[in-house]
Amino acid sequence: MKNIKEQFPIFKERKKLIYLDNAATTQKPARVINAILNFYTNSNANINRGMHFLGEEATQLYEQARVTVAKFINSKDIEIIFTRNTTESINLIASSIESIIPQGKTEIVLTEMEHHANLVPWQQLAKRKNLKLIFIKTKEDFSLDYEDAKRKISSNTAIVSVTHKSNVTGIVNEIDKIINLAKKQNALTIIDGAQTIASKKIDVKKLDCDFFAFSGHKIFGPTGIGVLYGKKELLEKMNPYQFGGNMISTASLEKAGWNELPMKFEAGTPNISGSIGLAEAIRWINEFGIENISKNEKELTSYALKKLSELNGIEIYGKNQEGIISFNLKNTHPHDVACLLNDEKICIRAGFHCAMPIAKKLSLNGTCRISFSVYNTKQEIDFLIEQLKKIKGIIK
Repeated sequence: MKNIKEQFPIFKERKKLIYLDNAATTQKPARVINAILNFYTNSNANINRGMHFLGEEATQLYEQARVTVAKFINSKDIEIIFTRNTTESINLIASSIESIIPQGKTEIVLTEMEHHANLVPWQQLAKRKNLKLIFIKTKEDFSLDYEDAKRKISSNTAIVSVTHKSNVTGIVNEIDKIINLAKKQNALTIIDGAQTIASKKIDVKKLDCDFFAFSGHKIFGPTGIGVLYGKKELLEKMNPYQFGGNMISTASLEKAGWNELPMKFEAGTPNISGSIGLAEAIRWINEFGIENISKNEKELTSYALKKLSELNGIEIYGKNQEGIISFNLKNTHPHDVACLLNDEKICIRAGFHCAMPIAKKLSLNGTCRISFSVYNTKQEIDFLIEQLKKIKGIIK
């Protein structure tokens, strides 16, 4: 990963920055920023509306971005819906899935480790349709209890929605096992891929999940652009999530007809520049090699776990983590740790990480979370450890 930081402008501007909050969002390569700037400088226009050359050019760039995303996860381009983020993608499904829920099924199965984005939308659907929420347990080591999954996923299960990787512990779930259990019961499957999309090769056809959601900003792309993959035959049966321009085929004062996929789910002017930036980020990843990103992430995680475990008075949550580590210093609030590290230009996350239920189950008042990406180094981890030692000396 030598000289990789040179491709990220923020590290040129902030030379002392140690950014260890990549599970929240990644930094952006110059070429992604330039792709967005180039669109606004040379091609800015609305899409699918004008007959002029700029409108056609913008539309072409937008649809090329869709094709790039589709190839990245091995789907058809019409199965790619652009959204704002993972959260909106899951909300879209939860708001539109009613028409395809298998008849007679009354349960939604989640896990105890879900991000609020993959919890609250299903709570609302359960209230609307009088469905029951069922939760697969986590074990004492924070991993998913697959024996419990076998018990919980039953003939009553309508929907199974799980995270691919915990944003709290960094534990990667064996989603192929969960999907297979769900398929045996004819249940719909949704995967929250926000934390794996940047470091694992995703093949939605091989996974055979019904839906897969992720955010552009987790994958070196801009904020405000997300992706929902859905199987064509399911998306065609689902009702739109939002209504307005672009998503209709015909309209009168009394009624309207819906457009074809994917426009049916993309009401109004979309984030055109965001899609272009996301596509450029994917091209950057393809050139860099996602296997190299994964290898680096695992090496840094292993190194950090070793160094952290050598500290006295530290508790690390989970095992077999990838890219994310949550920990606490004894008798020290995680917010205090984060604030003191911030003084040294070290950026980490502290709190519940938008996953309060798992923290409360474990009687935790939040955790410190570090998360890695391609531009992080072992030297940065060494500096982090030095500062944690100092904090332990300050707060006793």
